[in-house]
Amino acid sequence: MLDGRVVVISGVGPGLGRGLALRCAKAGADVVLAARTEERLEEVAKEVRALGRRATAVPTDIRDRASCERLVRAALDAHGRVDGLVNNAFAIPPLQDLLDVDLAAVRKGFETNVLAALDLTRLFVPALVEARGSVVMVNSAVLRHSRPTFGAYKMAKAALLALARGLSTELGPRGVRVNTIAPGWIWADNLKWYFDHLAKERGVPSRQIYEETAATIDLRKLPEPDEIADAAVFLLSSYARAITGQCLDVNGGEFHH
Repeated sequence: MLDGRVVVISGVGPGLGRGLALRCAKAGADVVLAARTEERLEEVAKEVRALGRRATAVPTDIRDRASCERLVRAALDAHGRVDGLVNNAFAIPPLQDLLDVDLAAVRKGFETNVLAALDLTRLFVPALVEARGSVVMVNSAVLRHSRPTFGAYKMAKAALLALARGLSTELGPRGVRVNTIAPGWIWADNLKWYFDHLAKERGVPSRQIYEETAATIDLRKLPEPDEIADAAVFLLSSYARAITGQCLDVNGGEFHH
């Protein structure tokens, strides 16, 4: 689906970021990996190379313009082109009620989750226009619910969705598509740790926490990183060539939209 293409992925960690890199590589893409932790980047890069694809690891702080400019130069120097950009970098906003939350902390969350994604995308626009490429924003199922303490989180992700749609309108005439995926639960290390924590607090097996959560989902299972990453691969590929400005929920049926 991505044979011969080059995809840049920000926020490469052990969960979804790794899944995005490996699924893009299995679909035929070479990948450029960006995150602050160089050791983690190199681990994922080795896995990509083991699949027979090229991987370029570039330590990057997406909140820093100079760092992002280095990422763009490194991607083009190594591969000569960029066909896809996945904005996956994320910082959890403060999980407090909006009536109590510190506004400085909310602003900091916007810097990483929204403004940094805009800045990075703008830097890659010339390359994406040349390749008639595609951008995927990684959002969240927080778009689909309104719960106490999630207000600042939802504000940031709602802004990211608006950003993606605005960019779609602006970049569409130049041949670049911009779409969004909105995962729900992601069954990866962080969530497994959290379920273990809840299980210890309640004195029950962690499997029980999983099953109680899965019972609220149509497919009765929590999506895994590869399953979410495959939705991004689809949107990056020519199979989605007439799709832009859209948000694809990947939550196993927890919410319907």
